[in-house]
Amino acid sequence: MVEFQTHHLDAVFHALSDPTRRAMLRRLTEGEHSVSDLATPFNMSLAGASKHIKVLESAGLVRRHVQGRTHMCQLEAARLAEAQEWLRTYERFWTSRLDDLEEILRDEDRAAAQAAELLPKPENKPRRTK
Repeated sequence: MVEFQTHHLDAVFHALSDPTRRAMLRRLTEGEHSVSDLATPFNMSLAGASKHIKVLESAGLVRRHVQGRTHMCQLEAARLAEAQEWLRTYERFWTSRLDDLEEILRDEDRAAAQAAELLPKPENKPRRTK
């Protein structure tokens, strides 16, 4: 199993806990954007957007570089991949549990079908006609 550094995961999940930062990350999947571009949909100041971007940067999810006077942001997906790998442990757990539940339900269906076969069949009496 892959060993995860707890502080990295903590930072990633903290960064992802905010809907604004998640939306910013989603926009960055389309390509590089300026801080101004990222701030626009939220009607927030550049300083406010910059604070969100700093959280994303500290989590290792975003890289920022300067082009002239414009700060450009780019998605760094490696930390997201680490978080996804960590979550896969729980996916395997739930998949196993759901497989167990499916087997129980199939056993119950088989038992019900067998019980139905053992029940006496209703007799087909001829109908009287008047």
